[in-house]
Amino acid sequence: MAPPHPTKSGALSGNFDVDYVISYRFADTDKAIAEARFEKLVHALADVGLATEARNGDNCSILLFVKVASEAHLFGEAYRSRVKDWLYGVRQEAPEKETQQSLSSEPLTEAERLRLVYLIINKPRSEGGAGITPKEGEWECVESIFPLHDPEFNKRWIKSLSTSYRLAQDDLDQIRDRFGEKIAFYFAFLQNYFTFLLVPAAFGLSAWVLLGQFSPVYAIVNCLWCVIFVEYWKFQEKDLAVRWGVRGVSAIQVPRREFQHDKEITDPITGETVQVFPETKRLARQLVQIPFALVASLVLGTLIATCFAIEIFITEVYDGPFKGVLVFLPTALLTAFVPMLSTFLAGVATRLNNFENYQTTDSYDAAMTQKIFVLNVITSYLPIFLTAFVYILFGSKIVPYLDVFGLTVKPFAENEKQLETPTPSAFKVNPDRLKKQVIYFAVTAQIVNLALEVVVPYLKRKGFHKVKEMKSQRAAKRGGADPDVVIDDHPEEAAFLSRVRQEVELDEYDVTADLREMCIQFGYLSLFSVVWPLTPVAYLINDWVELRSDAIKICVEMKRPIPWRADTIGPWLDNLGFLAWVGSIVTAALVYLFTGKGVGTDGTPSGMELGGLLLSIFFAEHLYLVVRLAVQTAFSKMDSPGMQKERGERFRLRKRYLEDSLGAEAAIISGPGGEGEKINRESLEEEARRTTQHDARAEDRFWARQRYWQETAKIGAKIIKKSAPGEGKKTQ
Repeated sequence: MAPPHPTKSGALSGNFDVDYVISYRFADTDKAIAEARFEKLVHALADVGLATEARNGDNCSILLFVKVASEAHLFGEAYRSRVKDWLYGVRQEAPEKETQQSLSSEPLTEAERLRLVYLIINKPRSEGGAGITPKEGEWECVESIFPLHDPEFNKRWIKSLSTSYRLAQDDLDQIRDRFGEKIAFYFAFLQNYFTFLLVPAAFGLSAWVLLGQFSPVYAIVNCLWCVIFVEYWKFQEKDLAVRWGVRGVSAIQVPRREFQHDKEITDPITGETVQVFPETKRLARQLVQIPFALVASLVLGTLIATCFAIEIFITEVYDGPFKGVLVFLPTALLTAFVPMLSTFLAGVATRLNNFENYQTTDSYDAAMTQKIFVLNVITSYLPIFLTAFVYILFGSKIVPYLDVFGLTVKPFAENEKQLETPTPSAFKVNPDRLKKQVIYFAVTAQIVNLALEVVVPYLKRKGFHKVKEMKSQRAAKRGGADPDVVIDDHPEEAAFLSRVRQEVELDEYDVTADLREMCIQFGYLSLFSVVWPLTPVAYLINDWVELRSDAIKICVEMKRPIPWRADTIGPWLDNLGFLAWVGSIVTAALVYLFTGKGVGTDGTPSGMELGGLLLSIFFAEHLYLVVRLAVQTAFSKMDSPGMQKERGERFRLRKRYLEDSLGAEAAIISGPGGEGEKINRESLEEEARRTTQHDARAEDRFWARQRYWQETAKIGAKIIKKSAPGEGKKTQ
């Protein structure tokens, strides 16, 4: 007896049982080539047991709808996946030996279903998949592969977030079931970070009222908070990973298609043929990161330092017309050139990462994350470092030599006197500059970033849509048609297809970008909040909005993400620990410098001694290490529901093994080996259309309009002939 359709969620029912949509765009492809490639695409999907339906898309494109032709096929994939988890130690207990019983006792979540179907589409043919990778090789016309949103769930989720103060564990479980563990871990991190911020926010407010800036008491509390939060999140990650059944899932590595092996050897343990790339050779390539980091730091640092010097000259020296406007010139230069340089350097980092030739997707992503993190640290923190440790300490000595930057405002000056730099004895440092800068990054920059997260995707979507319209119009002028695609829509499907065409235009969601944003924010809090104790208050308010805006972004502004699994937030956890360590050093230095014997006549801290500064840093760092060890020890002795669950599973496993050993003289333990079930494409497609057109659901009628994959290919060919130009760009 089959399970009572545990995988049929509301999302699938509301989306005509569609698992994935493949956007096939052929505006720049020759008509004959486009037809041949589309037929090959549909055939490849049918070969792995997937049913397809083709509909007209916007601007010379086809919407190819994909679902598993037989639920039994999906159950087999799910069972094999769970057995693999057990073999790799992700699961403590093996699945039930009977597939249907296993799926009945532990039904598939929507996220698990979508992940398995995507793997069927994307895995190499040698591993039982269709081997379809968007925009690569023979699949360059495949623009994107994505699951459809569930509008009803999205509305309920956003409404629930708008009326609740925090995410409960059940809310996180629901996010995991819908969007996968990788995104669920992000929301869990953001919720825990927000909750923890209540402590420094309350203390920071008190310190701002009673203690003022650069308070040693606030500095100690803030550093302790950073250590405790990072260690608590490590503990919480393990608990969530056990709760969601993914602890150790990172051990199941996904091979990279781009990996190029040097040789093949036979594994002495398993006897399998293994592709090898020597670690010594990869290490030699990784050493190229050192000159890259130095050059990136030099280029970005020079740009930021130059704009910083121009700003100092305009605000502190220049005394001519348009000063109130010219003061924004450095900001405009940074806004224009930093993104350009960052994009260029990120491209170099990507090529360098490809050159390092990582074997798995996880190792490739981790290395790429660290390279981008270096760039983010430079662009995010260098301006405040220059203010705190260059301008305020040495401003009176440096500013008199900034006359060269007078060239930037010379056309506006009325006379040379307005451009004269003061003598070292006449110049006075502005001590409030550091606080204003921290306030900008804690408040203004967060508001601007939040607005950009909403506005930029909208503008990009409109821009790309316009470009595709222009390509479609050019194709029409060369002999193709540019019909109103809605005319061919069946009335029963019209609203659904309209929504799908809108989702095709959306950007793909990258959870790494949001994690990077939170990590950089944590760095500001760890390094510089002692300058302005209200920093955690500003972040507390921002993160309450951020959590909800990210949910809206996923539901409205982005395609629905593929629900990948994870057991951690990845390299960002190490980056948080690094920032907490650096924060202990920087905070100690700031407190020592600005709580000494007061301020001199030139505005710089007086009574500074290099030995005292180094001693403060030394004690702060070692105190950080001692506190971290103590916190780690304390958390290691704490219990949690996840740990209890893991111990219970191990106990049941040992008990079952003991009972089996004592209950029979010879126990044959056999895994679910052998070949997978053989699937006949015609029988599976016929099974999917077994109901009649008159009595079937709307979903059944949707999937019955094209009987076999050959019919889908013919419909696609008709759309291409009708829309594509006769003579187009020849693609190889």
